Amino acid sequence: MLVIRMARAGTKKRPFYHIVVADSRSPRDGRFIERIGHFNPLLPKDKTERLALDLEKVKGWMKKGAQPSDRVTRFLDAAGVLKREKRNNPEKAIPRKERKAAAEEATKTKEAGDAAAKTAAKVKEATDKTAAADKAAADKKAAAEKPAEAPAS
Repeated sequence: MLVIRMARAGTKKRPFYHIVVADSRSPRDGRFIERIGHFNPLLPKDKTERLALDLEKVKGWMKKGAQPSDRVTRFLDAAGVLKREKRNNPEKAIPRKERKAAAEEATKTKEAGDAAAKTAAKVKEATDKTAAADKAAADKKAAAEKPAEAPAS
């Protein structure tokens, strides 16, 4: 599968990214098919040199089936080439401590529900066994009465 993604270049603590078309199985900074742009996150956002993309090549590769990564999709959305779906994560707005407490509460209720289900299953199993034993006793009694009536006919 082809992907359009960023390959890191630049030195330590000074990132610079090439935007490349690559096979999804190849390493992030490894083999690529074509370089179609670059991104320099150290430049201010208002500078045009911060991002350079060859949009014609991007469109061509996307027609061939290349899937852009999340970050490249953001760039393409800003350029007007691709529409990016808005994400929704309502849990992200909740502070971590509260999320953790809510998760623990959910596991406790789940465990309590599991325990209740187990006891209900045991009770059902016990009632099924007694019902089966009662039915077997009734069948035995009916079988004992039937032969006694058969010779009388």
